[in-house]
Amino acid sequence: MCGFAGFINPGRSAGEMKAVASSMGDTIIHRGPDDAGTWVEEGTGVALAHRRLSVVDLSAAGHQPMESSSGRYVIAFNGEIYNHHQLREQLNTSLSQPPSWRGHSDTETLLAAFEQMGIRQTLEACVGMFAIALWDREERQLTLVRDRFGEKPLYYGWVNNAFVFASELKSLRCYPGFDNSVSREALAAYLRFSHVPAPLTIHENIYKLEPASLVTIKGTRRESE
Repeated sequence: MCGFAGFINPGRSAGEMKAVASSMGDTIIHRGPDDAGTWVEEGTGVALAHRRLSVVDLSAAGHQPMESSSGRYVIAFNGEIYNHHQLREQLNTSLSQPPSWRGHSDTETLLAAFEQMGIRQTLEACVGMFAIALWDREERQLTLVRDRFGEKPLYYGWVNNAFVFASELKSLRCYPGFDNSVSREALAAYLRFSHVPAPLTIHENIYKLEPASLVTIKGTRRESE
């Protein structure tokens, strides 16, 4: 199953960021009991945490968060890319210098495709179920992506002046200073429909990323579609 969490908050030290990210990841240990990892970048305030359920590649080569071979991209990924072997073959045959593969995970395939094909073209080529948090160290841009049918969950929003995201709401609730009130709009929708429709969640300023959607965050500017 796997799960991930993270945030952007330039005001924290690397040690603080790692501690907070680890705490957020530990709340969803049930999603990934096989392995845990964190990655932080102090200058930008970006932190990623991942809980892994080993399925495609059982070795340490599938550890996340994972960096691309060039170091440009860092990913936290939940899901499965069914056609990742075909994507690898495409990269191997179309490039004059094929990627130097470290393992057999679909996560590594995604990273190589992002580097060579770009984010949009890679996502269009993917067949599978997924939620992705991808940090572009060159552009200093975070991209959150959810699969076409919304099989894998992904939440995002603002807590205590930080941008936060996770596979489950409980990870966001453990971010320091969380005091987001109950959303009256979401509560009314729940009483009317017996569920909270996307993109709303029960908390103010926290949203569900809708199926077949992506959100990008760069600096203090927010872009979505």
